[in-house]
Amino acid sequence: MRPHRLTTACALSAAVLALGACSSGATDEAASTTTSATATSGSAGTNAGTGGSSGSSGSAAADADSGEFVALAYNVAGLPEVLSGSEPATNMPQIGPKLNAYDLVLVQESWKTPDPNPYAPMRGYHEELEATSELEHRSTPATQPLGTDATRPEALLADGLNRFSRFAFGDVTRVRWEGCFGGADTSDRGAADCLATKGFSVATTTLADGVEVDVYNLHAEAGSSDRDQELQAADFAQLAAFINEHSAGKAIILGGDTNLHTDEVPENPQDEADAGIWETFLADTGLSDVCTTLDCPEPGRIDKFAYRSGGGVTLEPLSWNFETDVFVRDDGEPLSDHEALAVRFSWQRD
Repeated sequence: MRPHRLTTACALSAAVLALGACSSGATDEAASTTTSATATSGSAGTNAGTGGSSGSSGSAAADADSGEFVALAYNVAGLPEVLSGSEPATNMPQIGPKLNAYDLVLVQESWKTPDPNPYAPMRGYHEELEATSELEHRSTPATQPLGTDATRPEALLADGLNRFSRFAFGDVTRVRWEGCFGGADTSDRGAADCLATKGFSVATTTLADGVEVDVYNLHAEAGSSDRDQELQAADFAQLAAFINEHSAGKAIILGGDTNLHTDEVPENPQDEADAGIWETFLADTGLSDVCTTLDCPEPGRIDKFAYRSGGGVTLEPLSWNFETDVFVRDDGEPLSDHEALAVRFSWQRD
């Protein structure tokens, strides 16, 4: 979450949850939960579209030894309308059908409305994506805490991390960052990260019989304070430790909103440590930034993909593209305050 979205959120959260004050920081043990994957009535072997400018080759045959697919990472800006710097009530129904052109979709900031919803008319919008999805497999969204989590009582929202896929995947493990900084009052230069249980999720995804990849989706700490920078380093150290234990020796694709500005000279001097945080994370996990492999024109963007081969599977990125001509409204305005990042991967059974 970003500060400009939440200037009125402290008053709102106090009204909704009757909290005495908005917390400006928290440190706690990482909470890990598991949610199921759901199969819909769609067909995993069909190709729903061209994948925008990237294209999509659809799922490989179960016994294939190689194939290609297009993965998409997209922060859809799905905060409740009163908090959002975007217009999710208008945009999310338009985003949904466009996702069908890709094989593996990782979304951030996509929350589902509680049922029943005690805080109507405030709502989430993930159900708008679900309603139009033709991808056979989807994650079950995490339950919204709505201030009931004793370990982080200021959290109104869950992690907002969800996925749609042509490929089957197992249970989704969700892990919360151990710390966060920033309540709804962003005068401390925080980005209200403690109002959601941000973190990362992982599910083992089957590309063909015996061909498995651990796919990670993440949304990292935002904000521009010294404490945010410390927590960003801690986030990626936590993620690296989890990967090295949970996914040892396995092929990995990781995508999402890193909130790391890794330009050689970042716009904000406060982000100068970001490149080092990212490089350390890659070195600690054996992952490669797709932009290092493909020599991307804008490698410093915060929305990223990384990957590694392993477990008898060789992965290689073939193309990288922000789908700016796809995820736009009829009036030419973008459908989110982030651009959707598409990467075409090839895979080979070793």
